[in-house]
Amino acid sequence: MTKLSTLRTLTITIILFAATVAGCATKAETTKPKYMWVDCEANFARMSSPDSIRYYTQKLKETGITDIVVDMKSIMGEVLYDSEIAPYMAEFDGCTRSRDYDMMRYFIDEGHKLGMRVHGSMNIFAGGHNFFNRGIIYGEHPEWQSMVYRPDGTIVPISEIKTNYNGMLNPSNPEVREYQKSILVEFVTRYPDIDGIIFDRLRYDNITSDFSELSHRQFEEWSGKKVENFPEDIFYWEGDELQPGKYYKEWIEWRATVIKSFVEEAHDAIRAANPDVLIGDYTGAWYPTYYQLGVNWASVKYDPSKQYDWATPTYHNTGYAELLDIYMTGLYYTLVTKEDVDKANGVVGTRNEAGMDATDPTYCYSVEGGAELAKAITCGVVPVCGSLYVRQYGDDGKLFARAVRQALKSNDGGVMIFDLVHIVESDWWDLLEKSLKEE
Repeated sequence: MTKLSTLRTLTITIILFAATVAGCATKAETTKPKYMWVDCEANFARMSSPDSIRYYTQKLKETGITDIVVDMKSIMGEVLYDSEIAPYMAEFDGCTRSRDYDMMRYFIDEGHKLGMRVHGSMNIFAGGHNFFNRGIIYGEHPEWQSMVYRPDGTIVPISEIKTNYNGMLNPSNPEVREYQKSILVEFVTRYPDIDGIIFDRLRYDNITSDFSELSHRQFEEWSGKKVENFPEDIFYWEGDELQPGKYYKEWIEWRATVIKSFVEEAHDAIRAANPDVLIGDYTGAWYPTYYQLGVNWASVKYDPSKQYDWATPTYHNTGYAELLDIYMTGLYYTLVTKEDVDKANGVVGTRNEAGMDATDPTYCYSVEGGAELAKAITCGVVPVCGSLYVRQYGDDGKLFARAVRQALKSNDGGVMIFDLVHIVESDWWDLLEKSLKEE
């Protein structure tokens, strides 16, 4: 075994051992769900008629899909139902819908007829599409957008950064939080028979946000420290390289408390409005660097400070896995097994998702290894669903099929396929059906 292989093995073993010592346990397996995600923008025209919804729901059922996740709030902050709170998404890419077109109702009715579960997904702290200059940060609420600290030392609104399509909001802004909770409550009240609601983009944009004066004041109040040299006391730039400041680790923890507190508040509000709805969340699986997004999707039992120098001894208190019924972890890797990582000789595939870091060579950057890590740090408190990004596999259907089978094998919460549009465009229906049924 090479030195690199030995390092990888040791790293993942330490993480798994630490999780076990912390009291983690694996839940008994039950029938594993198979989710298909239906993105609202990519499938806008496709899902603009009841007949089309009926056709695809039946097609998914025949393929072996048990659960459909329907995107109901876009990254622009527009929703796909008749809301009294958020703007309605009446048009996209030349296709229009009337306000009384109730896509969610059609999905629920058709799915339930076939014995399938139907969930709505919501992009929580997203408020604009910077490539289209569209969304609530361009219209109703420009004051809610994240302020981004750039390598040149300037702090600018995220809408000015046209290399980033995500027009993210500031998660610590009380107005933003109340607004988002009100939409969640409205949705689960309007659709009392919805099976679940899945959070997406429940996070900061990246480590570079939010550096507004509001966040500055809130951090000082939380930490009890006066940050006179802001933002350099949080971190500073040497060229394009980030260098931690004296309050960097405290800032990391504070941002994670912001996200956890929202999950707590949203959880309670949703439960009060609709006690039967399942509450889920999607995040990326790359935990060693996901802290950059202000997110700790682990169990409170798991203490990352034993492995990672960015975590304080109290960071584990920001974990929110206990608040979830469904956890979808993004195994967005072209390497399927840990053996594949060994054979890659340290080149572990493209990493272009938010919070990914090309410096970590461990096994967690594979479908198998990522699933192991996710299960270890969630400590059995919520089933882990392995999520796959179809487009990553290009034209390699064989590799995609391997990934589906591995995700099902490795995850007690089943598999999620992102997205329907890619299965349609690649015509991988037969391939997907065979892979799902070879569990």
